[in-house]
Amino acid sequence: MEPHTSGYFNSSMLFKASFLTISFTAIYFYRSGKQVNFLRMPLAKKDSSVVTPVKTSIVKKKKKTIYLTFDDGPDKGSKNVLAIMKKEKVLATMFIVGAHVYGSREQNDIYDSLVQCRELEICNHSYTHAFDNRYNKFYSDPDSAVSDFKRCADSLDFANNIIRTPGRNIWRTENISSTDLKGSATAADSIYNTGFTAVGWDIEWHYDNAQKPVQTDIEMVNGIDIAFANNKMKTKDHLVLLAHDRTFKRPDDSACLHRFITLLKQKDEYNFEVISEYPGISKDSFSRK
Repeated sequence: MEPHTSGYFNSSMLFKASFLTISFTAIYFYRSGKQVNFLRMPLAKKDSSVVTPVKTSIVKKKKKTIYLTFDDGPDKGSKNVLAIMKKEKVLATMFIVGAHVYGSREQNDIYDSLVQCRELEICNHSYTHAFDNRYNKFYSDPDSAVSDFKRCADSLDFANNIIRTPGRNIWRTENISSTDLKGSATAADSIYNTGFTAVGWDIEWHYDNAQKPVQTDIEMVNGIDIAFANNKMKTKDHLVLLAHDRTFKRPDDSACLHRFITLLKQKDEYNFEVISEYPGISKDSFSRK
């Protein structure tokens, strides 16, 4: 018996129609930019890893630290020093003589201004400044020397026990024990054993009989550069400068100090710190308050 030709025809026509529909649909989506799953060719997988550029570490230039210290205040010139430090926002330390604070109403007012200044740290420079510069007598009696520093500390209620000995470059810290004149060593030891920390200096801004600075601002900057270059300090990369308030009382002299600070800042290699940040200054030095 022959197969049913009409059923075969219908199946064949249905197949052709389906094939043409699928073909035209595929062409339409292809031309229109659309993709269908059954026409999508396998694509290479994208690399999902993120390449992080290697950062070159910048080695900062090691900075050296300068400790600006001013002795014998409050005195003529203290206000000028105060104004310069505030204007330039430079840290400094003032070693105060107790008798000077109570010398006059003006000096007392100046002292109050110094204490309130954020840029300044206040430390002890004895009460009588070695019995009014009688240095041999002062250091020959250790007990009297200790009492003089205690009197200054108690009368002014200092926040620390850091001192500078008048007329002597004496160091007594955790790291340094140095006395410029051996005859003062016993008194220096007594002062230290009582609980005071003594800080001297590495370089001094000298003054003449008229109380004017001897070196110019440029000479002082050069001297500091040379000291650092040749490691002429008690502690490497840490330099303590000694100056005196009264030498900057005149406008031209205070201008010299201002230029000195500006020149140091322009070098961008020096930090300025208060003396309590000097290496070897024990935190016990802040036990008085």
